[in-house]
Formats: sequence, structure tokens, C-alpha cells
Amino acid sequence: MEELKKKIEEIKSLEDLEKVRVEIFGKKGILAAEFAKLKDIPPAEKKDFAKGLNDKKAALTKIFEDIKNLLEQEALNKRLKSEAIDVSLYGYELKKGSLHPVMETMDKIIDYFATLNFSVESGPLVEDDFTNFEALNLPKNHPARDMQDTFFFKDKNLLRTHTSPVQIRTMLKQKPPIRMIAPGAVFRRDYDLTHTPMFHQVEGLVVGKKGEVSFANLKFILEDFLRYMFGDVKVRFRPSFFPFTEPSTEVDISCIFCEGKGCRVCSHTGWLEVLGSGVVDPNVFKAVGYEDVSGYAFGLGVERFAMLLHKIPDLRSLFEGDIRLLEQFR
Repeated sequence: MEELKKKIEEIKSLEDLEKVRVEIFGKKGILAAEFAKLKDIPPAEKKDFAKGLNDKKAALTKIFEDIKNLLEQEALNKRLKSEAIDVSLYGYELKKGSLHPVMETMDKIIDYFATLNFSVESGPLVEDDFTNFEALNLPKNHPARDMQDTFFFKDKNLLRTHTSPVQIRTMLKQKPPIRMIAPGAVFRRDYDLTHTPMFHQVEGLVVGKKGEVSFANLKFILEDFLRYMFGDVKVRFRPSFFPFTEPSTEVDISCIFCEGKGCRVCSHTGWLEVLGSGVVDPNVFKAVGYEDVSGYAFGLGVERFAMLLHKIPDLRSLFEGDIRLLEQFR
């Protein structure tokens, strides 16, 4: 008994303790061998012999458990010490990501119109000729088609050149009244300081009963929207031409760089063109089967707005993934 007790107490590791457990308490261990002797003990002595063995087993078990608890605690303390972190030390700077300036600008635009109860609609990037051109009053051989350098496929489908097809699809599947915007990517064969083959537009459409929607409504909405985006700027509407609206206007704001005094950015005019708009042409309503309605539409380039808001001179830099540029928007 004393020898086994000493053997347990001298153990220094959990691995050695497990070996001793098997040696003493295992099925073929020392105690099992002692209990096996019961069959050879005279009946009168069996009770005392068994009681003595059980007492020894209980004593050894207690010593074993005490040593096991002590070794486990030592092992835990050692692991905690090795994994300890000095929270007073300076850590590495964690770099945070951010929204891309184009997506941030688009979200800001969407937020404005969503608060006015405009629905946000979407459509396919690959369009057919009808929704991209003909339904928008651009029949085949119309000279205005040359204004949009288009990517065509062999099956005569095309990459949409604007998000106006979403307006057509929305009108084909639902009846007025309609208040919607269509944000998304569009594609044209352009590539220079102010154009890229892929860019983003947000186009809007409002349709109601004839006489309910007017140019005055459009003017009020766009003036408020542009001041929401650019602050206290002046807004002017210039006559222009778009096949799908009549009358059509281009909308300018007073130059945010020189405050309308004239600079290189605004070509010394004091004005910056920011979007196009107009009253929806009756031929567009005819193409979708609408009668006795009126409406207005507008469209803007998101990258153009992002460049103005963040004073970025080259549109292409927004798509080149240059961390030195993008990390400025964290």
C-alpha cells in the first residue's frame, strides 16, 4: 500500500499518471489481481479480506484523483501562461474597407428617391432591340442611334446602352401610376478621360393620368435632388434633344469648383452639365400600350456625380483598383 501510494505521489506528468492508472486500476492491474485472490480465501476470511482491499482501493483512488487534479491545474496554468496576451502592448493597425465611391454615390442617389416612394427596378444587362431602342422612339436607321456606340451580339441582341429599357419593361408589366428609378450598369464603346466601356446610370420615370404629371413636377424634383447631392447650387434647364422625351432638357448646376465664377473644369462658363430629362414622348407610351397618360423621365451618370463629389479628374481611375486612390475613401 505504501509503495503504491509513493509511486502515485512521485508522478510528474499526466502521461505518467495514465500509465500508473492502468498498472494499478486497470483490468489486469495490481488491484484486479488482488481481488482475483478472493476465490481462494476461506469463506470465514473473505469478508475481512474484501473490506481491506476496498479500503486500500478507495485510499489509492483518492490519492490518484488529488494528484490528477494537481497535474491538470499545472498543465492549464502552463498553457494559459504560454498563450497570455499583454493587452497593454500596441497592436497592429487594422485596415478598414469602405464602399467604392461609385457605389457610395449610387446609394446616396437611391436613398433620395426611395424616401419619395420611388420603387427601385432592375432588368437584364443583355437586351433586345425593341426594349433598348424601338420602344424608346428609336426606330431602325434612326440617326440618334449613332449617339450610342453599342456592343451587338451575333443574335442581334446587345449590351444595354442605358437603363431606360427597365422603364419599358416596368410599363409593360404594370399599369400607371408609376414612380420608379432604374440604377445599374450600362455599356458603350467609349474609353477616354470621361468615358469607360462600362459605367452606371440611374434613370427615373413617373407616369400618371393625363395632366397629373407635368414638367413643373420634374423641375421641382430635380432642383431639390441636385441640392441634396451638391449643396447650395444654382440649377438651370437648357433645351436639348432626346428621342424618348419631348420637350427635352439638359440640366446644369453652377460649378462646384469655382462657385459659378468660371474655371478650367467648367470651361469658364460657370456651369456643369449633370443630367438629362424631359416629358415622356407619346410614342413611348404608344409602344407599351398606354393611353391618356403623361409622365416625365430623367437620367444621370453615377460616375459623373462621383467625380464631381470627390473631385476625381479621370473617370478611368475609378475602375483601375489603385489602392492609393481608393483608400482615401475609407
